[in-house]
Amino acid sequence: MQNEFSQLDRFDRSILAILASDGRISITDLAKRIGLSKSPTQARLRRLEEAGVITGYRATVNPIRLGFDHVAFVEVRLNDTREAALAAFNTAVAKVGEIEQAHLIAGNFDYLLKVRTQDMAQYRRVLAESISTLPHVAATSTYVAMEAVKENALGDQL
Repeated sequence: MQNEFSQLDRFDRSILAILASDGRISITDLAKRIGLSKSPTQARLRRLEEAGVITGYRATVNPIRLGFDHVAFVEVRLNDTREAALAAFNTAVAKVGEIEQAHLIAGNFDYLLKVRTQDMAQYRRVLAESISTLPHVAATSTYVAMEAVKENALGDQL
């Protein structure tokens, strides 16, 4: 099985959509929902895992219930965008726990970061002590999210 999405049939897509919304479903229930018996369902699931389409299973934690309801998006401009500089930034950004997502962007800035903290004071510390000190950072711009209107997994697209 290839890793390309176009190579997945309707059963594979159904498995992925169901697991995206209910990762704890039993093989028996999954098989019933997709209309196959248990053995072929297990074989398909194993193939999807081995092909790297399914990369793991985890609990989805509600950060707001844990007091982490401050979300900021940070545009980062680097003073050097050669491969070595990008690699240094990527390695360093991975070590900052408050950064939930980091994306290299084609646009007027180089990276877009999603940063989650408990409050503005904690965000200011993270910005000053962690983000601004990352390798090759020349400038940042912050946008504070007021409300998450939509956040969902890939399952809706399958």
